[in-house]
Amino acid sequence: MTTPGDVLRRTTGSFSVPVRATMAVFRPASNLSTGLFRGVGTRLYFGMDCWRALVREPATYLPELVRHMKTIGVDSVPLTIAVAAFIGSVIALQTRYQIFPGIQLSVVPFISRQMITLEMAPLLTGLVLTGRVGAKMTAELGTMRVTEQIDALETLAYDPVAFLVVPRVLAAVVMLPVLTIVANAVGLLSATFTSIVATDLKMWHITEGMRLAFDSFQITYGLIKAFFFGGAISFLSSYEGYHAGAGAEGVGSSTAKAVVIGCVAVLILDSLTATLLAPFLQG
Repeated sequence: MTTPGDVLRRTTGSFSVPVRATMAVFRPASNLSTGLFRGVGTRLYFGMDCWRALVREPATYLPELVRHMKTIGVDSVPLTIAVAAFIGSVIALQTRYQIFPGIQLSVVPFISRQMITLEMAPLLTGLVLTGRVGAKMTAELGTMRVTEQIDALETLAYDPVAFLVVPRVLAAVVMLPVLTIVANAVGLLSATFTSIVATDLKMWHITEGMRLAFDSFQITYGLIKAFFFGGAISFLSSYEGYHAGAGAEGVGSSTAKAVVIGCVAVLILDSLTATLLAPFLQG
C-alpha cells in the first residue's frame, strides 16, 4: 500500500510524463507563492520586534538616534541639493517649451511647483536615498551579522534590534521629510532661476504662477509621502542586513536585494498615497 510519505519521497523521474509536465508548470508557482508568504511573514515578525524594542528600550536606541540622523540626513544634503537643482531646472525648461502658443506664461511656474512639491521632490529623494542610505544600512548590518557582532551584543544582554535597527528607522522617518523640504526649496529656486535666465519668463510670471491655486496641503502631501518612504527604506534595508547570508557574497546579495526592494516599495507607496490623498488636492 502506498502512503503519502512514499509519494513525497519519490523522485520526479518516477512519475509519468503527464504528471511531470503538470509538476513542471505548477512547482515554480508554488515555490514563488510560498516564498512570498514566507518573506511577508518574516518581515512582519521583524516589525513586531522593532515595535517591542521601540516601546521597551528607549535607553538603548535614543543615544544612537542623533548620530544616525546626521548620517542619514545631514550627510545626504549635498546629494539632495544636486538632484533637486537639476530636476527643477529640467522641469522648468520642458514645461516652457511644451506649452502651446497663447497660453499664459504663468502656467510654467505653476506646473513646475506642482510637479516638484507633489511628486518629484519626495519621490526622487526617496529613490536616491534608497541607493545611498539603504545600501549603507544593509552593508553595515550585514557585515556585523557575518562577523558575529550581532551575536556578541546578545551575549552582552543588549537588544540588537533596539541598538542597531530602531535608531536607523527613526532617523530615516524624521530626516527624509526634512530632506524633502530642502529638495522643494532647491527645486523651486532652480526652476525660477532657469525660467528667468534661459527662457522669456519675467519675475512677475514666476510670482503669479507660484501663488496660483496654492494650498498648504500640497506641501503636507509631499511630506506624508516622505514619511512613509523613510520608514519603508530603513525598515527593509535593516531587515536585509540583519538577516544577511554568510560571507562577502551574502552581504553583497543582501545589499543588492535591499536596494531593489526599497525602490519597488517606494514606487508602490507613491501610487498608494496618490490614490488615497490626491482627491484632497482638488480645488
